[in-house]
Amino acid sequence: MNENEQKQQGLQIELAPDKAQGEYANFAIITHSSSEFIVDFARMLPGLPKAQVRSRVILAPEHAKRLLAALQENIMRYERQFGQIKMPEAQGRTIAPFNVGNKGEA
Repeated sequence: MNENEQKQQGLQIELAPDKAQGEYANFAIITHSSSEFIVDFARMLPGLPKAQVRSRVILAPEHAKRLLAALQENIMRYERQFGQIKMPEAQGRTIAPFNVGNKGEA
């Protein structure tokens, strides 16, 4: 166990009941400035003209890079346990669940 893992085990996190249920999102838009990354998580439903932003997370660049590394590690673990995650070819770099003209990147 490395030093970071030892420190994280001592970290206590409070999860309020209203946050514990989570928020479903099937679309994300990521923007950045020189000092922060902004990730808008949205829900897009068929037949509705707009995706509704459900949550916005603002990260320092260093934290965004840590998040990327943590996601990569967890995806690798997931794929080892459950198999490869297959990506539809036509969607390019967006995570929009439906064929839309929106060009948000994720």
